[in-house]
Amino acid sequence: MQYVCDVCGWVYDEEVGYEEQGIAPGTKWEDVPEDFLCPLCMVGKDQFSEVG
Repeated sequence: MQYVCDVCGWVYDEEVGYEEQGIAPGTKWEDVPEDFLCPLCMVGKDQFSEVG
């Protein structure tokens, strides 16, 4: 599953994770820490939408 930032379009892919912030590949979106910020525009998880 992927989630796109509604503000800037950056995509979080559960298969890839985001190791730069310590999020391992395979980490489900619901398991990403609540204080996660988009690496491009710094908005929170509430500004992301599921894209499939």
